[in-house]
Amino acid sequence: MPPDALALYAAVILILPMAGFFLSSPTFLLVGLEIPEVTQLLRGMFNGYFLVMGMAGAVSAGLFATAGRPAFAAAAIVIAAVAIVERRWFLQRMDAELRMRDAGIATAVPRLRAPHLQGMLINAIQLAAVVSSVPLIP
Repeated sequence: MPPDALALYAAVILILPMAGFFLSSPTFLLVGLEIPEVTQLLRGMFNGYFLVMGMAGAVSAGLFATAGRPAFAAAAIVIAAVAIVERRWFLQRMDAELRMRDAGIATAVPRLRAPHLQGMLINAIQLAAVVSSVPLIP
C-alpha cells in the first residue's frame, strides 16, 4: 500500500471519532443535567470517546510512522496522550459534581456544564487541527 494512502487512512481514523463526538455532544446542551439518566449517558459518552481517541491516536501514530511521517506520528501520540490524561481528569471531575448533585447541592447541576463545554471545546480544537493538517499529509 502506498505511504500516502496509509497516512490518509491514519487521518481518517483520527477524524471519525472526533466528528462523531462533535456532532453528538451538543445534544446534551438541550436537556437538563438534573436527570440522573442523562448525566450517566453524558458520562458514558465522554468515557467512550476518550477510550476510542486513545486507541485511534495509537493506531494513527503507527500508520503515520509506517508511512514515513514522523511529525504526524508524534502529533497522533499527543492526541492519544491528551485523551488518556483528560479521560481521568474529566471523569473524576464529573463524578465529584454528580456526588454533589446527589447530595442536593443546588450549584452542582450548573457546574456539570463546565466540564461538558470544556470537553466539547478541546474536541473541536483537535478536530480543527487534524482537518486543517490533512492537505499537508500527501
